[in-house]
Amino acid sequence: MQETSRKYTLAALLILTGFLLFLFFENPTVKNFIGLGLTFIKAPAEKVQSIEGRTNILIMGKAGDKRAGGDLTDTMILASLSLSKPSLTLISIPRDLWVPQIRAKVNSAYHYGGIDLAKESIARVSGEPVQYGVVIDFSGFKDVVDVLGGIRVSVEKGFTDSLYPIEGKENDTCGGDREFKCRYETVSFSEGVQVMDGATALKFVRSRHAEGTEGTDTAREARQQKVIKAIKDKLLSPQIFLNPIKVVEIYGVVKDLIQTDIGGETGAVLARKVVESRKSVNQLLLPQDLLVNPPISARYDNQYVFIPKLGSGNWTEINTWFTDTLP
Repeated sequence: MQETSRKYTLAALLILTGFLLFLFFENPTVKNFIGLGLTFIKAPAEKVQSIEGRTNILIMGKAGDKRAGGDLTDTMILASLSLSKPSLTLISIPRDLWVPQIRAKVNSAYHYGGIDLAKESIARVSGEPVQYGVVIDFSGFKDVVDVLGGIRVSVEKGFTDSLYPIEGKENDTCGGDREFKCRYETVSFSEGVQVMDGATALKFVRSRHAEGTEGTDTAREARQQKVIKAIKDKLLSPQIFLNPIKVVEIYGVVKDLIQTDIGGETGAVLARKVVESRKSVNQLLLPQDLLVNPPISARYDNQYVFIPKLGSGNWTEINTWFTDTLP
């Protein structure tokens, strides 16, 4: 069993907070507000699909925009919520996991078949039913930061990335330059606390080619965690949280960034259960020793992929791990 971490807690809570705003403002009437409020308080279990008192929600994040691969869900987290004994387990699914049934990596499932195919694919991988799905479009990330008036982020290690891609220049021929230098810019961050606007925060979390250890996926995930925490802190600050005008302004930015098959009353019950589970949140990664990285070949569309150790499409060990992990 892997050691738990706080990596995905803030992300999930932010998503659920945003979803609550979405539920109300989708139909912003007093009747709707009162109705959802009563449902939140009573939390009737019959409003939620579940098996043996547990509901599984697939949380996905996509790059969005009109860029190539904008519908690939590079962030995939299975959130398993206990309705009887409040607890929440968050399990990160590797984006490069090959699913032979769709002949693609799991992060392509949403692109090819929407929320339903994504849920079906994760149900096959995990061996667990997936009742609901939520997709967050991260293309509006910088707008959220800007509407908050910027965020304070503590940069533990300064770094420089000389290969940060410039948006809109992905296909620039750079006048024949074979190194395509015009497609990139150099971004640098100094150690210490900084106030970042949206564009700066986006570069901070997206940088992939920093020198030294900051160029690793682990460092990048740590930077993402810092920014998510900074957003959470700003959202919950009195000048934002207690300002109705600002809340409506924030909703105006995020309302088109969320897609889900969760209805209003169902969402209210799930939100109540998440709040009750806030002191019992377990975050895990799918163990790497259950996976192997096969040679790049036509069988996997010449892509870098992971497959189960027992062979492509054999989910037996992984299914067992999910069964043993979920309480």
